Amino acid sequence: MWDFSVGGALGMMGRTLPFILLRIAVYFGITLGYILVTGVGAGVGYGIGGFAEEGLHASATMWGGIAGFSIFGAIMYWAREYILYIVKAGHIAVLIELIDGKAMPEGRSQITHASAVVKERFPQASVLFAIDQLIKGVIGAVSGLVRGILTILPIPGARQLGAILSAFLRIAVGFIDEVILAYAIRTNSDNAWMSAKEALVLYGQNYKPMLKNAAWLALIVYGLSFLVFLVMLAPAALIVYLMPGAWAAGGVVFALLFAWSVKAAVLEPFAITCMMQVYFKAIEGQQPNPEWEAKLEQLSGKFRKLKDKAFGAQAHATPKIDSSQVG
Repeated sequence: MWDFSVGGALGMMGRTLPFILLRIAVYFGITLGYILVTGVGAGVGYGIGGFAEEGLHASATMWGGIAGFSIFGAIMYWAREYILYIVKAGHIAVLIELIDGKAMPEGRSQITHASAVVKERFPQASVLFAIDQLIKGVIGAVSGLVRGILTILPIPGARQLGAILSAFLRIAVGFIDEVILAYAIRTNSDNAWMSAKEALVLYGQNYKPMLKNAAWLALIVYGLSFLVFLVMLAPAALIVYLMPGAWAAGGVVFALLFAWSVKAAVLEPFAITCMMQVYFKAIEGQQPNPEWEAKLEQLSGKFRKLKDKAFGAQAHATPKIDSSQVG
């Protein structure tokens, strides 16, 4: 059915509890920020609406809430690379050490240790974020290849099936990009771009088991997220009721935010831990296949860009090594 161990993944998550608690604090804090800033915006709109005609009161409240929600959303958009750098990559770093059987620092020192590992591999948050964006583009191209294969098969409804599968894969492959980053951390390479390139070629070679397990995990994670959404509808509706000028759609929006925070804080690290099990088992003993590298280079412009960055970083590093040897 699937190739990962649920018990093993939960065990590793338990051993990285400081990071789980950090993720809970960050993602629930973001949800609380959305609620508070939206509430302030609604309050401002409510106050302004008091000076307007009676029919515009509710409208001003609604637009004030939307403005507050949008402003906080823009802040989170700009903060996303630092969340990836500090929270996600750090958690991946300690999970890698568990997979490799290394001793794990306890308590707060676990987060400090992981941050040092990430900074050693990726000196700047912007570099990690740029690599992650290119990785996502290449993974999307591979899932598009799967859809293309389906559409040319002589099966009735294959094109429609391919479109549905492609939409599902776009959700499922969201767990894979961080696994590629895990490889870049695990290799201890000074050239993170090259490590990411190699990891993507190895992913391409093993795309069938990777996509199969990603699909199972998508069903598990989004199924549980939907249950959280249903449970949170009532308290979210209460929060909206307590806001000035109740916003009818707010309960659904806030319930979605609560479900997202549970998914990001707890369910996503579980899925990524499972995918790391699958990936490192699948690539064990393998070397990047030049045929798959050529295929990815033809398939994805982002892979070509990643490859250029990798060789550019390698060329830039070589003179430093040579000059030190000469001196």
